[in-house]
Amino acid sequence: MASITFDRIDKIYPNNFEAIHQLSLDVEDGEFLVLVGPSGCGKSTALRMVAGLEEISSGVLQIGDRVVNDVEPKKRDIAMVFQNYALYPQMTVRENIGFALKMAKMPKQEISRLVEDTARMLELTEQLDKKPGLLSGGQRQRVAMGRAIVRKPVAFLMDEPLSNLDAKLRVQMRAEISRLQRQLGVTTIYVTHDQVEAMTMGDRVAVLKDGYLQQIDTPQNLYDRPVNVFVAAFIGSPSMNLYEAELRGDRLQLGSHQLALPQSSFERRPALQGYNGRRVVVGVRPEDLEDASHAAATASGATITSKVELTESLGSEIVAHFKLDATRVDPGNPDAADDISGSAVARFDPRSSCRAGEAVDIAVTVDNFHFFDIDDHTAIWD
Repeated sequence: MASITFDRIDKIYPNNFEAIHQLSLDVEDGEFLVLVGPSGCGKSTALRMVAGLEEISSGVLQIGDRVVNDVEPKKRDIAMVFQNYALYPQMTVRENIGFALKMAKMPKQEISRLVEDTARMLELTEQLDKKPGLLSGGQRQRVAMGRAIVRKPVAFLMDEPLSNLDAKLRVQMRAEISRLQRQLGVTTIYVTHDQVEAMTMGDRVAVLKDGYLQQIDTPQNLYDRPVNVFVAAFIGSPSMNLYEAELRGDRLQLGSHQLALPQSSFERRPALQGYNGRRVVVGVRPEDLEDASHAAATASGATITSKVELTESLGSEIVAHFKLDATRVDPGNPDAADDISGSAVARFDPRSSCRAGEAVDIAVTVDNFHFFDIDDHTAIWD
């Protein structure tokens, strides 16, 4: 096993496009690190630089104690899993899994033992003599995993390996990959654009935007303490509601709504005191907006009334869309580009009787609000 260190890594293409800007992060030995961000943020480029498939423009990349900037891919002792599986269609599962070992001229008996042990771990024993074309998508992905595992590399690199699977199988394979990584203890960098994958799989998650590292932390800390508006909007589903508001003493003017802020808001965010009389960006997660007829009393007892525009019943909850007469803030997140200005999203109890076109009283957990500077969009905390 080995750690992986990015030390002020840049990637600049011949056309002067800078895909990665001064990326610095440490992936600990045995850690499962997820790189997440919208399309074009540089996450796959960063992964490919670790694999040796992209040249590094400047900075230092280390695997363990070894600088690998100029080390060719096959000598880096890493294994990569791609989204398209990259299996040899003419070979059986057995041959696919053992191919790298055969190329390394390992004895046939040892190859057979390692392949069968790996197949047993991945529940592929009955598929060993079949060709990839006869397998399901999930089985093919497990074969690709097996080909990586059998080599016993110092690190796994996974580039959106689940993107070709259906929703149900993605959930199943998320759990499988997480279980295997913990069982094997191999340092893993996993790339995805899906923040749900990132949150459920990673020991830590690194959020990228336009080639810049925004924040790296545990999934829970990213959710609870996002460092800026972009991370706040990107982490969480449905996305955080973000609006311009004005702080007036212990009250927040949010459009036509004036909400009392509990003292705990200022105790947790001492710097918020300095924004009295100023505009801020306020973030409200959908789970902090509830149909008042089904909500427990909030710390502030705040409610707002609005007309419901659309409801989406998911069985376990109702996602309600409604209008809020406040200026909505663009988080710079392409996934939020279709948001309607002034719209808001709430997660209601599934027993809510709210209907599209009807007014509803909405309980607001003001104590859970997030606050950001209106100019640079950084979080207001200490």
